[in-house]
Amino acid sequence: MNHLIKDQIVPRFLIYLAGLLIMSLGIVLLIKADFGAPPWDVFHVGLYYQFGLTIGTWSIIVGFIILAISAAIAGQFPQIGAFLNMVLVGLFIDMYFMLPFLQTPETWTGKFFMFLSGTVINAYGMGIYISARLGAGPRDSLMLAVTSRTGWKVQYVRAAMEILVLFFGWLLGGPVFIGTVLYSLFIGPLAGMTLRQMQAAADCILKKLSKKNMPLSRDAHFHNQREV
Repeated sequence: MNHLIKDQIVPRFLIYLAGLLIMSLGIVLLIKADFGAPPWDVFHVGLYYQFGLTIGTWSIIVGFIILAISAAIAGQFPQIGAFLNMVLVGLFIDMYFMLPFLQTPETWTGKFFMFLSGTVINAYGMGIYISARLGAGPRDSLMLAVTSRTGWKVQYVRAAMEILVLFFGWLLGGPVFIGTVLYSLFIGPLAGMTLRQMQAAADCILKKLSKKNMPLSRDAHFHNQREV
């Protein structure tokens, strides 16, 4: 499996990059909707309100701290994909915030539909980037590290993380509203569905690319044998 991933590193990275771009757009739409942000973004926005910088910068800083904690718990260095996730998502978030046409709707109906779009786009982005199998993001790395060390169930660890970070985000003045609750309830099942769909699509694409490269590899191997 590792051999296949190394041989397909370029297409996998392109899938990974596309997923992060899409996921980051979903995050920005969720924040811009002003309908209640997801727990981690409540925390990032709260830090931005209190200490300045940018939301993307705080996403990177928090991600770095989380990776350090994950490494200490797990006793091993995080995968490169976790670092790429941390940096690229932060950069993409700030990039999307700079787009002048992404504005908060004036009506509640508009805010709800922006929130709904952001949730779906965010879920598909997660499904796409995870389907590349280049490593989990900082928050998932921490969840897996705690689960591995304690033996607690994944859903309990993730729920505890979300509640804790939401509490601190609320204390910092982050945007908590009904959308925060709706996102927390529905993102799990939605992400599970999109991951199955995107994993199947990614595997199909990578399989076709692998078949296209196989004849070239065989011809090169035959040519080398003739030269010997």
